[in-house]
Amino acid sequence: MTDESVQAPIEPRAVNIAHAWERAYWARRFMVPVEQVEAAVAAVGDDPPRVAAHLGRDWPGHEPAT
Repeated sequence: MTDESVQAPIEPRAVNIAHAWERAYWARRFMVPVEQVEAAVAAVGDDPPRVAAHLGRDWPGHEPAT
């Protein structure tokens, strides 16, 4: 039985690295150092799938809820 009131998480639309806490979030999310996230955004822009691909990571990169 599924609970239709439970929704999948909404994925961010941009890799925002303007603040330290945002850089830390993305570093944890992609499991890479902050400097790699910053370099990836500088290289390919702030689109999460493109940043993930540049870092060699899957997007969204987490297990779906069961």
